[in-house]
Amino acid sequence: MTNAIVSQSGGPTGVINASLVGVIEQVHKHEQITNLYGAVHAVAGIVKEAFVDLKKVSSETLELVATSPSSALGSSRDKPDAAYCEKILGVFKKQDIRYFYYIGGNDSANTCHIINEMAQQSGYELAAFHIPKTVDNDLLVTDHCPGYGTAGKFVACALMGDDLDNRALPGVKIDIIMGRHAGFLTGAAALGKQRQDDGPHLIYVPERPVTMDQFLADVEAAYKQYGRCVVAASEGICDTDHVTWAEKLAETVERDSHNNVQLSGTGALADFLAAQVKTKLGIKRVRADTFGYLQRSFAGLQSPVDVLEARECGRLAVQWSMSETSGSVAIRRLGDGADYAADYFRTELKNVAEKTKSVPDEYINAQGNGMTQAFIDYAMPLVGELPKTEYLGRFPKI
Repeated sequence: MTNAIVSQSGGPTGVINASLVGVIEQVHKHEQITNLYGAVHAVAGIVKEAFVDLKKVSSETLELVATSPSSALGSSRDKPDAAYCEKILGVFKKQDIRYFYYIGGNDSANTCHIINEMAQQSGYELAAFHIPKTVDNDLLVTDHCPGYGTAGKFVACALMGDDLDNRALPGVKIDIIMGRHAGFLTGAAALGKQRQDDGPHLIYVPERPVTMDQFLADVEAAYKQYGRCVVAASEGICDTDHVTWAEKLAETVERDSHNNVQLSGTGALADFLAAQVKTKLGIKRVRADTFGYLQRSFAGLQSPVDVLEARECGRLAVQWSMSETSGSVAIRRLGDGADYAADYFRTELKNVAEKTKSVPDEYINAQGNGMTQAFIDYAMPLVGELPKTEYLGRFPKI
């Protein structure tokens, strides 16, 4: 008889709690696990031994948790170094914790990897499993990440509504969407287009640098063609020197706990782009929004495929930990469109740790300002069914 621990790390998502519930329900099936501890605020909670007894949570509560956005156990942005991981392993030894389930992104995979290596070197028997999570969809090996489909659904629905708003009061509208290095989430803005002239008319992702001159030329061309223009841009879009526009315009560069330039908590990029359009193109009605953190924890908007896969990843991490010492759960796509299907496999922690992937070239149009049909085919099954809309202004006039 021994103990297990689970925690959630990094940015919350709309389905990270489904993975947590998957872990909890699967642990109940294994009698060798006496206690399942939930670490409050991830690794920070582990070193403080701030635990919740998850075996005592009722099934009714767990079902509510599974459909709730954000991290039910709280999260942390701590990026443990070797000394930090030594403290974590010390707690594991003290509490006789032999199973470690960590739900998060590539940094979480790296934490699992470091602790697992330390455990092996010290002769401590430990199974450390990483369960993938990120709205950015930028983890290697896995076809896609739990959390992306639901965030993508939010972005698609938001842009559908914003486009209709822009039709009612024409002008230029700029929306800034999460995505420091990868543009998968911003690309989801294209999924809700139902008519030829629907926005977003322009989509910019970090993988394709854009100069200010080109951005303005694109906006001007779209505005002349449609009489209006809706733009979706990743927070991490950069100039041809590969420095982000957000960093260039920041007078005092704010950095997060990982020493990355702070991009999401500010509307500076949106305001800057809007000002450029207004002053240099002479367009009077120009508006901008920064989606910020809304897109990752929006209640009532889960993608059915996303929540199902997130829960299954949690279950499989526990199941595989019974026979494997460590690993990361990954998803393999078996079909697209109406034939979409997926299965799961284990990959080594080192294959996921601290690495990211980018949007493939074939998913971005030749002009670098939109997404291709190949991207639509990739992302649509993950997001699921979207609302249908109508606009009376397109009907014949009397």
